[in-house]
Formats: sequence, structure tokens, C-alpha cells
Amino acid sequence: MVGSLPENKTKSLVELADDLKLDFFLVSFTDLLGVTRAKLIPAAKIATVESDGAFFAPFACYLGLGPDSHDIAAIPDPNSLIVLPWQRNVAWVASDVYLDGELFSASPRVIFKNILQQCESLGYSYKTGVEAEFFLLKKNDQGYEIADAMDTAARPCYDQLNLMRQFDLISTIVSYMEELGWEPYQCDHEDANGQFELNWTYSDALTTADRHVFFKYMVKTLAEQRGLTATFMPKPFSHLTGNGGHIHMSLWGSGNAFLDKTDEMGLSAIAYEFIAGVLAHARGLSALCNPTVTSYKRLGASNTNSGSTWSPRYISYGGNNRTHMIRIPEAGRFECRLVDGSANLYLAQAGILAAGLEGMAKHLSPGKRLDENMFVRGSEFPNLQKLPTSLFEALQCLEQDALLMTTLGDLGVKTFLEFKYQEWDAYNSTVTPWELQHYINC
Repeated sequence: MVGSLPENKTKSLVELADDLKLDFFLVSFTDLLGVTRAKLIPAAKIATVESDGAFFAPFACYLGLGPDSHDIAAIPDPNSLIVLPWQRNVAWVASDVYLDGELFSASPRVIFKNILQQCESLGYSYKTGVEAEFFLLKKNDQGYEIADAMDTAARPCYDQLNLMRQFDLISTIVSYMEELGWEPYQCDHEDANGQFELNWTYSDALTTADRHVFFKYMVKTLAEQRGLTATFMPKPFSHLTGNGGHIHMSLWGSGNAFLDKTDEMGLSAIAYEFIAGVLAHARGLSALCNPTVTSYKRLGASNTNSGSTWSPRYISYGGNNRTHMIRIPEAGRFECRLVDGSANLYLAQAGILAAGLEGMAKHLSPGKRLDENMFVRGSEFPNLQKLPTSLFEALQCLEQDALLMTTLGDLGVKTFLEFKYQEWDAYNSTVTPWELQHYINC
């Protein structure tokens, strides 16, 4: 029997089912490619699942195990329980994956919890918040188009009319987040037509990752109920700004360890060391923070209809300056703008935290802050490293990064690289409409 209740949890899932009038549990886990897997368990049977797990054939998931492998067991974490606001007799619960009674080393949530334990052994907790951007689309004969035909402005960011035409969906999501205790504090129309962002209050990083998984599921479900498609794809349209998944972060001990009010930017010495670690591993981190082919059409974009890509090209940091990979918006925290909407937040945060902790251990310096506008057309910064320009390059950088390879573990990194190289090969073997248009008369 494996998987006991966390020490700080006083009620079992059986008790919670009774208290919350639940009939079902969605016992869920996320695989290495960020796909959410789940089984629907009747509440009457949740006691066995809570102790022994819900069983899955691992070859059907992206976890690196063959069809001959034993079943994996998803042990639900009661601390992650979220009642579906639109289906109140069902609760979603994140799980840790076990194989043969042991934690499965290639499970993203397990990978992240391992590096969180290292952080806690140093006396810190890692707190994060995520900015989740998404498009609202509808299907047409050619594929997809912006859901709102009136959302056509060249610079639609913060547009009041475009925002309020989606009030029914946006307000429903916000009210549900309030009900769940996430404390949402703002929502807006983003820089691309049909693009939106909803923000909620930061928390411990594992909770943020769990909530991010559920948030994507919730937004997609509620959009589908209205005949729409919600996508977090990094770059759905070549002429529009892509979807970021920016992470804001800080370390906490007895208080905010990143805060130093005597510093010009309000950051402590260890905050700068943490930033230096992230910068030092940025090229390898790209594979975790930007894990799809399309991710690099967001990172490498030269321009968009709005006049800006809002995505970094260089490994740099600045103050409250959104043209850099790392931004310091206010005292006591910083934002990593490398992360996009396709990222598996368990893996992205695991890599970022590991890099930051190494920066602290080695007392690295991030160098002088840059205040330049990195988006000025034609500007080049020869003294700065560029981020990878393709998934293939990013995967090679990951392979060359010993720290990140160790963080993912032997099976985790082997599986991640194997599937991602397959993805790259499939992309390269596909003839696109652009190629037909340009080369048909050769």
C-alpha cells in the first residue's frame, strides 16, 4: 500500500466526499509532454484509490515505458482537490505517479517535488504566480479564426469593447476562481486579436502548477460549452503576438528572501544570484519553457501587427522593462518571460528553481542590469547570447546542460528528448502551405 495523506491534511478524500457532497473524483496526472491524464472514480470507491492509486497503462501516456510495463498508480494528493464549479458533484485532484510501489522518477510532478525538497532543505519555500494567456477561436473551413469578428484593431491590447464582448465567459471564469479561493485580481484583452489574460494571486509553486493545469482545463471546457475553442498554443497566428506563460517568483524563509528595500530595484543579493543562475541556464531552460516547434515562432518573431512581439530574443535582464527575458517589476520578485503557454509548469518551474539555486550556491552575478529597448528594429547586441531559434537547437542545449539533465533524471530526460526529437522530425518532414505557395513553380 502506497501514498499516505500529507501530514497537514486532516481529512481523507472519503471524508471530503461526504462533506462536499461529491459523487465523483477526476484523479489526474500530467505526463512529460504536458498532457493531462485522468480517470473518473466514483466517490464510493475513492478510499481504495487514495491508498493504492488509480491504475493506468503507462505506454498509453508519454512517460517512456513500453507496452510490457507494469501499471502505474496515480496516488491523489488531497491538498490539490478542486471542486468543479460547473459540475459541483465532481472534484479534480492532482496525483503523484508510482511504479511498483515507488515514486516514478519520470513523473513531472515528482520531478518538481524533488527540487522543491532541495529548496526546503536550504530553509526556503518557492512561491510563484503565472500569467496565463490564451486565444478564443472558432472553427471555419480553413481551420480556426478569431472568435469575435469585431476584434480587428491593430493594437487591441486592453481594448474595452473587445474585452466586454467576452464578458459572459471571462466573468464566469473569474467568479469560479473567486469561489475556489484563488483570489483573481485582474483580467484583460491582450496584445493579439482574440487574446486574453486572467491573473490570480501567487502561492507556493506546487499549488501554482496544479492550479495552472486545472485553469487550462477549466478555460477550455467553459469555452467549448459556448461553441468556442480556447488555446494556449504559443503562436496560433504568424501575424499576431503569441501566448506567454510568464512566471513571477520569490523565495521565502521567515519573510521574502528576495526583498531588500535598500537596493535600487528592491532585490536582495540572493535574488540577484538566483537571477544569474537562471540566465546561465537559459538556453537549456528553453526546451522546458518553450517545448513545442511553434514556441520558437513566438520567440523568434521579428514583428507582429501590434508592432511588438513581447517575447525575448536575448538572454538578458532589466528593470520594469518587458523587452528582456527577466523583468523586475517591483521589489521582492522578478518575472521570467521565457515561459510560453505550452509549457508543462511542473518541468519549467523545476528547471528554473534548479538553475536559481545553483546560482545561489555558486554566488553567481547576473552582471549589470540593461535598460535598453531590446525590440528596436535592426538593433543587435553582440555581447549578449541569443535564445535558441528552434526546438532542435533548444533540445541540443538541454543535452549540454548537466544541471538540467540531472534535474529531470535519467528516464525523464531520455523520454522527453526522445519524444521531442520525434516531434521535430515529424515537423521537418511535413510540407506546409507556405512551401507550396513559394516553390510550386520550381
